[in-house]
This record gives sequence, structure tokens and C-alpha cells, in this order.
Amino acid sequence: MNERQSVLIVDDEVSNIEILSAALEDDYEIYFSTSGAEAIDVARTNLPDLILLDVLMPGLDGYEVCSLLKADPIIGDVPIIFTTALGDRDAEVRGLMLGAIDYITKPISPVAVRARVRNHLDMKRMRDQLAEMAVTDALTGLGNRRRLERALDQDTLRLAASGALLSLVFVDIDFFKRYNDSYGHTAGDRCLSMVAAALKRTMNRAADVAVRYGGEEFACVLPECSHEEAMEVAHQIHRRVQLLDIPHKTSDTASFVTVSVGVATAACALGASPEAWVRAADEQLYLAKSAGRNQVLGTQFVLAV
Repeated sequence: MNERQSVLIVDDEVSNIEILSAALEDDYEIYFSTSGAEAIDVARTNLPDLILLDVLMPGLDGYEVCSLLKADPIIGDVPIIFTTALGDRDAEVRGLMLGAIDYITKPISPVAVRARVRNHLDMKRMRDQLAEMAVTDALTGLGNRRRLERALDQDTLRLAASGALLSLVFVDIDFFKRYNDSYGHTAGDRCLSMVAAALKRTMNRAADVAVRYGGEEFACVLPECSHEEAMEVAHQIHRRVQLLDIPHKTSDTASFVTVSVGVATAACALGASPEAWVRAADEQLYLAKSAGRNQVLGTQFVLAV
């Protein structure tokens, strides 16, 4: 069953929040805020599926909040419905020009609100499913390289303000070309799928992302993960692949399929390029393979910003 979608209600009048929440809480997870500045923080923290945004608020008004939300790379694609008592065509056009998808006028009709929210969330769910297909590797069911790039972009930006650690793990199947040559491409695909499943079973946190980086190479993004914790994850992956006991008669490391693993950890910082983690993890993987394969190497580095 799909988990419930979420709606953020932004209004400086608590009574309006109560009316909207009562209309939607049976079907959706509800967040709320009573100011524009607070709304941005709540949206970034909870990543709602849709935002109901009041136009007339003290401090940042709805138009300003909408502009800030749409400019934010983390939450810029969250659909926004304006709620207002203005009933002004020019105001409606202004909101739509800023990126809102709809307008609801006050006083609120709960039936109309439920219908509009349901329709827009249904469309968002379909868009999300299409977007997920575009970043999913068809063979293994893991994310693909595009998914990795998106995760690194989002996580490094999200964690930059706090300077939290982020770790990247690269995994490469040892002598995979020989495996394909010896056992055939059908067996090779089955091997890739089994290794992918081992990676997926090792990802224990919702924020962790495992992807097929390309060919026989995989990667795992571990936000807010220390180097010691990332190394433990890497060793678990290494052990899990060995326990699969997939025969590999042409390997120089063992009689079964093994992997080489490289790990890189750094504290996120504003202006840092996610490519720094890719280069560092790739270098550790290269060193692991050069040292004889079937092993885990890692580094904790300092970003050059």
C-alpha cells in the first residue's frame, strides 16, 4: 500500500488552518505553519506533496513565499495552491505566473478543497511515478546514474547548512567481464541482480540510496553517515556478496564472485561540488582494485571549496 501523501497548510489565521485540516486530515498527512518564513522551513524539513498557501499574510506574503519555494532546488517542484479571499483576476494571474497550479477562494468549501487537492495529488503521483522510472535501472530495480546524481545534489545542498557528513560507497564486481565470457550474459544479468539485492538489503535507513552506476559498478549514497559507519556498511556489502556464493571459476580472487569497494566521507559545505565525493570514492575503488581486489578501502577527506 502506498504511504499517505502530505499537505502543508500555510495561513496566519488558525481558524482557516483548522477548516482545511478538517477537510483533508482523513486522507492526507497534514503539516501547517502560520507564517511564510516558517512555511519554508517546514517544507524543507518535511517535503510535502502539496502546499496550500494563503496570499495575504504579515511579513512574507504568499507571493513572496511562492517565489522562494519555486527557487529552492529541494522543494521547487512541490505544487502550490493559493488560498485567498481576494477574488481578483489579476491576483490570480500573478499567482499562476509565479508557478502556482491553482487558486481556491475563501470562504473555504471543504468539498471543493478535497476535490481539487485530490486531483492535483493524483497528477503529482503520476508525475512522480514517471520520474522514478526515469531514474531506475530496469535490470536491478535500483536507481541509475541519474538517480545518484540527483541524490548527491539534493543531499549535499540539504546538509551544507549544518556541515553534516555524507559518505559515498563505490562497489565493483571483480573480473565481471571474465564472468560474462565464462557463464554467458544471462547468468551475468542474474549475477548483477543478486549483487544489487545484497546492496539493497544493506541499506537500513530511509535516506540511503543504492544505485547501479553503470555496467558492473554500483554506488551507495549515505547522508549523515560517519566514515566509520560507512566503512561498516561497505564491509557488510562485501560480506553479503561473498555469502551469495556465486561460482566464478575464472576469478583471480576466489572461486566465487567478490567485489572491490571504495568509500569516501566528507563534511558538506556550501558551494561544494558533489563530484568531489565521486572522485574520492572512485580513487579508493581504484586503489582497492590495484591492491588485489576483493577488499574495502576508504578515506575521510576535506572539501576544497
